[in-house]
Amino acid sequence: MTDSRARGRRNFLLLAAMFLVPVFVVFAMYYGGLWSPSGSSAKGELVHPAQPLEFSGLRQSDGSAAGIDLFQGKWSLIYVGDGACDSECRTALTYGRQTRLAVGKDMDRVQRVFLTTGNCCDRGYLDAEQPGLVTLDASSEDARALLAQFPGERRVSLYIVDPLGNLMMRHDARQVINKDLLSDLKKLLKLSHIG
Repeated sequence: MTDSRARGRRNFLLLAAMFLVPVFVVFAMYYGGLWSPSGSSAKGELVHPAQPLEFSGLRQSDGSAAGIDLFQGKWSLIYVGDGACDSECRTALTYGRQTRLAVGKDMDRVQRVFLTTGNCCDRGYLDAEQPGLVTLDASSEDARALLAQFPGERRVSLYIVDPLGNLMMRHDARQVINKDLLSDLKKLLKLSHIG
């Protein structure tokens, strides 16, 4: 009888160890700094670390200076391009508009911004097809420092800027078929307590 109890106890401890030891090992590796998962769930290109943008030299459509407060308190989808707005520009702006609309109830937390580098602006197209788009003239010498902060090929990129004015992510605006920008934006809005 004593022998069978000892064998049962030993089997129980062996079985418990088979399930608990791997959990403790992984816990110790993860929180002990020996291992952490690589990669990210972000679909776009992360700007790491997030870069605080210096918004200077921007002018509104009436010629007045745009204040830094324009980029405070809201998430911004920014497109940088020529104000004449060719087909790539129109595709990017439409992609941004559709993405903003697709976030649904959080749509008011997101603004779309077009930083024009020259030839400002094709008002007929922008007024008719892009209502609510904030268009700013970034063709001045002062604005060049701001434009230099945007990585990658700007004319085919949409950038996400957080409500504190930090450049966080770049998406390829030619990838309109997939919903990567929408996926990333929804995650950011869900996790953010600002903007």
